[in-house]
Amino acid sequence: MLFAIVDIETTGGSARNAGITEIAVLVHDGYQVVDTFHTLLNPQQYIPAYITGLTGIDEAMVADAPTFEEIAQELLALLEDKVFVAHNVNFDYGFIREAFSSIGISYESPKICTVQLSRKAFPGFPSYSLGRICEHLRIHIQDRHRAFGDAEATAQLFGVIFEKNEDIVLGSLRKRQTFHFLPPQISEEKFLSLPEETGIYYFLDEKGVPIYIGKALNIRSRFKQHFSGKSEEEEKFQLKSLIHDVQWKITGSEFLAYLLELQEIKQKWPKFNKAAKFKTFSWGIVSYEDGNGYLRLQVAKISKGTQSFAQFNTHAEAFHLLKHKVLEYELCPKLAGIQKSSQFCFDYEKNECNGACGGVEGPDEYNPKVKQFIQSFAKERGRLLIQDSGRTVEEQCVLYFEDGIFHGYAFLEEKLEYNAAIVDKLIRVQPERDTQYLLKAFFAKIAVEKIHVLW
Repeated sequence: MLFAIVDIETTGGSARNAGITEIAVLVHDGYQVVDTFHTLLNPQQYIPAYITGLTGIDEAMVADAPTFEEIAQELLALLEDKVFVAHNVNFDYGFIREAFSSIGISYESPKICTVQLSRKAFPGFPSYSLGRICEHLRIHIQDRHRAFGDAEATAQLFGVIFEKNEDIVLGSLRKRQTFHFLPPQISEEKFLSLPEETGIYYFLDEKGVPIYIGKALNIRSRFKQHFSGKSEEEEKFQLKSLIHDVQWKITGSEFLAYLLELQEIKQKWPKFNKAAKFKTFSWGIVSYEDGNGYLRLQVAKISKGTQSFAQFNTHAEAFHLLKHKVLEYELCPKLAGIQKSSQFCFDYEKNECNGACGGVEGPDEYNPKVKQFIQSFAKERGRLLIQDSGRTVEEQCVLYFEDGIFHGYAFLEEKLEYNAAIVDKLIRVQPERDTQYLLKAFFAKIAVEKIHVLW
């Protein structure tokens, strides 16, 4: 059996959009290198300065180099009937396969990753990057971040592993590729230890710094989704190459998972999280008393000093809700600002309004209904305890809000009194104003008996 040990240099991280600037192939029989191939390539595209800084390859160096198409047949003949081997193999294999595909050649091969082999052969090393593993094994890299130098070091590493335990190499070929999606630094054991429960999770780099924080109803399933499928996107590939560990917190409650994810992102700002952006509330419903003593309602643009009892992202959202609540609370459309008329509203003529617009229904009868409507929004302000699912069937999750902002949570026994004493048992969090948007989003889904107002 022959192995083609490959290393490439590229103009970027995406196989679909970047090009290859250098390629080296060392054919290995398990004991020694028996053939080599090496060339610079003209990628026919711009080479970014940071790539030149890393590899030393600039546009002048590749100006007269062959294109991939010009060496494709020679390369294909060399790779055929061999196992494709590379350090972080999905990167090199993805680029080579895409390059062949772009000129109408279909290339498929069994592949082996020397990162995964190293994890099995030398468990417990703090890092399995090519530089670090070679440093541990005292393998000298002649030309770091150049194709031939890295391929030569990978070939030596492969030879050490093959000599140490041939079954590690051959076993990886026989084994079904159930876990082929795993990042190089994440073992099968680590993946299988991930819980299939609701919570938040952290992807950590080699220094233990969070580079991504997410939430999931099933953490293990969500982890697999991150790395399954095609990985041509540069950001996805970078995440896959940088992740070294996974940590998690079980919440039981989906609502709590959303809240803690936002809290953690705001405080840690992981590299691969998009900024948690929420639209600001720009429209509201205001109330005022007119000259006849009636409480009126109006959708208004929120500005400094505007006292609105309900806030919305758009005028349409506010108007739609107000129109719906006029029917629910038997209010007058004219006095609610959703109809304009000289005296009676159009609904009065259809016997759907009690005539407050024309004085038939007096303020003493009408205003309490308006106050009841306004009071229905009060639960989103003040001090709230919200019951939700716990981490076990015997447990309740309790979420605590002050003026709509999340302040803490607790996991408590199912049977308890929901009163101010619970506040002393909370795990406190740093208040983040954006949690008010999550409360608004979830509030309508929460059963009334699960909401407890603390006066």
